[in-house]
Amino acid sequence: MSTGTLALLSLLPIAAVGIFLVGLRWPASKAMPISYLVAVVLALFVWKIPGATVAAASVNGLVVAATLLYIIFGAILLLNTLQESGGIKTIREGFIDISPDRRIQVIIVAWLFGSFIEGSAGFGTPAAVAVPLLVGLGFPAMAAVVAGMVIQSTPVSFGAVGTPILVGVQTGLVADASITDNFLSLVTMIGGKVAIVHAIVGTLVPLFVVALMTRFFGKNKSFREGIKVWKFALFAAFAMTVPYVIVANVLGPEFPSLIGGLVGLAIVVFAAKKGFLMPPKEEHWDFEEKSKWDPSWTGKIEIGDIEHRNGRMSMVRAWMPYILIGVFLVLTRLKALPFLEWLQAWTVTFENMFGTEITASFQPLYLPGTIFVLVSLITFFIHQMDLGAYKRAWAHSGKTMIAASTALVFTVPMVQVFLNSGGGAAGYERMPIVLADGVASLTGDIWPLFAPFIGGLGAFIAGSNTVSNMMFSLFQYDVGSQIGVDASWIVALQAVGGAAGNMICVHNVVAASAVVGLVGKEGDVIRKTLIPFFYYATAAGALGYSIVWTAEKGVVNIGTVIVTVIAALAIYTIATNKNKTDLVQIDQKPIKSVK
Repeated sequence: MSTGTLALLSLLPIAAVGIFLVGLRWPASKAMPISYLVAVVLALFVWKIPGATVAAASVNGLVVAATLLYIIFGAILLLNTLQESGGIKTIREGFIDISPDRRIQVIIVAWLFGSFIEGSAGFGTPAAVAVPLLVGLGFPAMAAVVAGMVIQSTPVSFGAVGTPILVGVQTGLVADASITDNFLSLVTMIGGKVAIVHAIVGTLVPLFVVALMTRFFGKNKSFREGIKVWKFALFAAFAMTVPYVIVANVLGPEFPSLIGGLVGLAIVVFAAKKGFLMPPKEEHWDFEEKSKWDPSWTGKIEIGDIEHRNGRMSMVRAWMPYILIGVFLVLTRLKALPFLEWLQAWTVTFENMFGTEITASFQPLYLPGTIFVLVSLITFFIHQMDLGAYKRAWAHSGKTMIAASTALVFTVPMVQVFLNSGGGAAGYERMPIVLADGVASLTGDIWPLFAPFIGGLGAFIAGSNTVSNMMFSLFQYDVGSQIGVDASWIVALQAVGGAAGNMICVHNVVAASAVVGLVGKEGDVIRKTLIPFFYYATAAGALGYSIVWTAEKGVVNIGTVIVTVIAALAIYTIATNKNKTDLVQIDQKPIKSVK
């Protein structure tokens, strides 16, 4: 069978997701079973994978789905605990003291706090923390999920103290010993390049977050209202990305997102309190009152205005659960400390399932869900909660988690069948590699433009930048070598695209939506996050093309032209938005009567 035909066939499970989930807006609980069946039929009858392998891959998917549901439960429990204790009310009031403007709040919580949590834990944890916090502050559930997914880009390559680079890229490349005898040095250098591309492309991410929010969830459905805070958005972007790039190129891949997010958070919150680059009070932006929201925006989790039973709670006590989350995640992820080894010592393993080489395993104590549950228990005491209120938090959390289970029970097994489709009687490569081969055979020298999209495809399928890098890093390196460019830059584009792919990854969207009880609207979320994903992958590919080909093809090349056009469009949009705003203000000035 030809490469092109195989590539088209391997695209079918993904096409099913696109058609039913995104196109027809079916809930994931209905769309994903179809995608799973398509993957199984292809694996059994085209790739001719043994039934035992398909069964083992499916069971492995169920194990992964169970761990995701545990994380979801822990995140929901923490939110409900803070809701019942009155902590959310105090946190909401604290943000209003910084700024009641929702555009400022979403930048601080999603972009900066989310980047810090990504650097600490990765694996979707920022959405599990930042998204419910936004809902607690009064954001519509869908707006919170969209914001939480869009920031799953720039910080992701260095999430979980550098796992996507140190584990993902290194594991992918180490399969070919001829590349180098010092893979750590190569991977560290690639990490520095990844940070440079991310910092340039990611500059517009906070602006995307606020513009999408005002366009889709504002009263006037206007991008312009989000773009009005462009100065603050760019300031917040640089406050995170400048230390991020420095750390990546000086200290290595472990801490760019963690330190970048923390430094940026400190700088931006301090500046916001001082009024630096903040919109004037008369221009503060907010959602309409809740009764006027589109019903599709809201989840099943209702955030009430519950007071602490002993009166007003201090801000430090209210924030203590989130502080503990950050501290525990950092302490348990650093290799220099003993906690990592202790927590990973207990591993539940199902080896060689059904006689195959597929092994399912998980580490209960290491999962972020355990930290969420632990912090919830601590919160019960430090917030001096009533036992009845705490029982309600557990009960509501269980019901919400169960509602998300149907979608994940089919989503993750589909992914595992797709990834474990190699080694069949037909002799074909795994479906992801076949699909990438098909694209590479059509592109030739312009491959750098497509390299981030392959990384994004891997993350879209697998739900992980780390897994995408494992699958495609060596493939990307080989293609880069074949077209005669610095292959390390092509691998860097793979890692950047793999990070951006988290914005549209089905099971990440399902998990983030489930945390706030927004089940069945996953396709609507992906339709919105496709916009920033295409920007991110296109801009990264064009920048990469310019970097690797400028010496040979000159400064004026396809990549440079695309980057210039994107930059010009951004500048034009900001400039014209400012002019239109000025005109509106002039029009609104009262006309003085002439005597």
